[in-house]
Amino acid sequence: MLKVQELSFQYGSHPVLEDVHFEAPYGQCVAILGNNGAGKSTLIKCLNRILPPRSGQVLLDEQDLCSMSRTNVAKEMAYVAQHSETARFTVYDAVMLGRKPYIRFSPTEADYEIVHGMIEKLELSQMSLAYIDELSGGELQKVMLARALTQQPKVLLLDEPTSNLDLKNQHDMLGLVGKIAKEENICVLMVIHDLNLALRYCDRFLFIKDGGIYAYGDEEIMNAKVIGEVYGIPVAIEYAHGAKIVVPFPEQGVKANKA
Repeated sequence: MLKVQELSFQYGSHPVLEDVHFEAPYGQCVAILGNNGAGKSTLIKCLNRILPPRSGQVLLDEQDLCSMSRTNVAKEMAYVAQHSETARFTVYDAVMLGRKPYIRFSPTEADYEIVHGMIEKLELSQMSLAYIDELSGGELQKVMLARALTQQPKVLLLDEPTSNLDLKNQHDMLGLVGKIAKEENICVLMVIHDLNLALRYCDRFLFIKDGGIYAYGDEEIMNAKVIGEVYGIPVAIEYAHGAKIVVPFPEQGVKANKA
């Protein structure tokens, strides 16, 4: 289990996160939600030490990640940025980079097997020799996910994984992430803006407001009161074809509050 305790961070003299604490189990997807500038991306960068927290602890199975080397952290946590680089790598080579924390001199047979297996699992075999700067946005996101998963992490951090994806690729990507989380027993934390996609594919929901955790829990906290107070816009919770959805009412002030 991932435990975050009293985590704080600031840019210069400007505090961004203050006394953040929560726990996230393996095998589930946690949506990190909140307004632009709330500190969502900063939070996941603090978890894997891209940004050093001012204070607090990040514990994985009770082991403090702040006391570990960056190489060992990379064996425990994998991160997929919002904007992926498009250097002149083939798909195969880009995925192989995920094994870097484990490679001492050159890839072993086990490294090659892991890369081959992940390329097949994410259905990238047909494009394994294509260059990643020639891929579509959806294809590139799958490659970056494959690279992260070849690290064999216990925790997968995703910063807006559906950014710039079309409707089908959004659902394909999140469906795949959810399936892998359960099959591989990985803890997934994702920054996501679309509340309805979060409801569809995530198990737990962490709302950030004013630099701290405003609410955290299962689907019950995805209600009109919490959403309205975090985002500053009235919403109603409806059901369509058995799916719970969030409907905003920006023109009605604070009147709409069904659930």
